[in-house]
Amino acid sequence: MKLLGNKGEDLAEGFLKKKGYRIISRNYKTPIGEVDIIAEDKGTIVFVEVKTRTNDSYGYPFEAVDARKQRKLKNLALFYMKQKKKEFAVRFDVLSIHISNGQKEVEHIMDAFEV
Repeated sequence: MKLLGNKGEDLAEGFLKKKGYRIISRNYKTPIGEVDIIAEDKGTIVFVEVKTRTNDSYGYPFEAVDARKQRKLKNLALFYMKQKKKEFAVRFDVLSIHISNGQKEVEHIMDAFEV
């Protein structure tokens, strides 16, 4: 499972770089949890949750970013700003990655939720 997650995060990082994002951190660990990717897009700090699946038996990947996960990401963003002693314009994106039969499909949901 961790291997699939790492593969998805590698794909996500490449995808974001191609779109002009600057990767600030990957797997940013804090005492309250971890952010998959922190990036910068045109002056906005983007907290990216990456969800990867090989089939839809557990639903679409982005469906795993429920209200609980959204609250956690909001708290992680606040922690990050406190660590940096700065406030930023922030956005929360979800990258939903489906890998099946050698095919890779990436769905980028920008501004996936509000806090």
